[in-house]
Amino acid sequence: MCRRTAATLYNWQTGLRGGVMDVLDATPWGSDWAWGLPLILLNVIIHVFGLAFIYDAFTFLLREVTVRRRFMIRFAEVMSASVLLIVVLHGLEAITWAVAYLSLGAVSDSKTAMLYSLGAMTGFGVGNISLPSHWQMMGVLQSLAGLLLFGLTTAFMFAMFQAVWPLQQPPERVNPRRDKDSSAGRVD
Repeated sequence: MCRRTAATLYNWQTGLRGGVMDVLDATPWGSDWAWGLPLILLNVIIHVFGLAFIYDAFTFLLREVTVRRRFMIRFAEVMSASVLLIVVLHGLEAITWAVAYLSLGAVSDSKTAMLYSLGAMTGFGVGNISLPSHWQMMGVLQSLAGLLLFGLTTAFMFAMFQAVWPLQQPPERVNPRRDKDSSAGRVD
C-alpha cells in the first residue's frame, strides 16, 4: 500500500483521518446517531401533540351524542376521521426522515426517499432500495422510531375507546330497597 493511501485511511483505533479527529466518525455510525436521535425526538413530539389534538376532537364530538343508535353512527364517522388523521400524521413523520435522507445525499430522489422512509418506519422494508453503508444505521433508527410511534398510536386508540365507551353504558338503576335500608340507619 502506498504512503499516500495509508495516510488517508481512517484509523478506527484513534478516530483519526489523515491526522485530524473527526468526532462524528470516532465511533461506527456516529453521523447516523447524530441525525437519527434528533429526528426520533422530533417525530415523537409531533406525534404526541398530533394525537392530543385528535383525542380532544374525538372526545368532544362524541360526548354530545346521547341516543345510542346515533352514537354508533357518529362513532363510526369520528373513528374513520381519526384513523385518517393518524395515517396523515405518520406520513408527515415519514416525510421528515425522507427529507433528511435527501439532504444527506443518502438517496437520489424524493420518491425513493419517501419509499425507503415508509418501508423503514413500518418494518416492511423495500428490497431493491438500500442506503449507502455509512447511513444504514439511520434506517435502523427510523425503524426504532416507527416502533415507538405505532406503539403510541395503539395506546392512543385504546384510550379513545375507553374515554367514550362508558358514555354509552346504561345508567345504574336505583335500588329502592338499598336506598330505604341505607336511610333507615342514618341519624339526622
